[in-house]
Amino acid sequence: MHADFETPGVIEDWARNKNHAFQVFKPYQAQALPALEKFDSLIVMGGPQSPLELKVSPYLKDEIELIREAIQAQKIVLGFCLGAQLIGKALGAKTEKSPEREIGIYPISLTSAGLEDNVFKDFPEQFNVIHWHNDMPGLTKDAQLLAFSEGCPRQAIRYREKVYGLQFHMEITQQGIQELIDACPSNLKPGKFV
Repeated sequence: MHADFETPGVIEDWARNKNHAFQVFKPYQAQALPALEKFDSLIVMGGPQSPLELKVSPYLKDEIELIREAIQAQKIVLGFCLGAQLIGKALGAKTEKSPEREIGIYPISLTSAGLEDNVFKDFPEQFNVIHWHNDMPGLTKDAQLLAFSEGCPRQAIRYREKVYGLQFHMEITQQGIQELIDACPSNLKPGKFV
């Protein structure tokens, strides 16, 4: 996690219901990251930080290295929003500003690769998701762009067979949305996609 108000949401509920071991780490509170051999899957959450400002949040460098090691070890790695950007950074891609800030519920569209992807193949070609971002993940030469929106051309990326970055939020609960609104009211200045 990268902020108390951006939790794993439905992922944590799913993991507990399926009796999976699940542990939350908070490096923004100076909590040590897990050793590579201590986990099978790594889920990297969103947050207000940016890979474009690593000097402001230097602990992100350790996370980027852990992500890189997890990918090299063939582990499942999933990132949401900031997490997607950190995955791209771990693989050498540059995070960029999104053409538009997106906050709210807006549709994303699957690309032809997205329509054939094992994760998204049963989704409709276009569906609504929750957005709360300014940046977008970078692309590597091997990355497959799976989804885009009108405001952001990089919404879902498959970096490797077991490595996905989602700029949007599928994990968030209604309570999580309220916590974001309460924590970041200044983000809600009206805009084209806000």
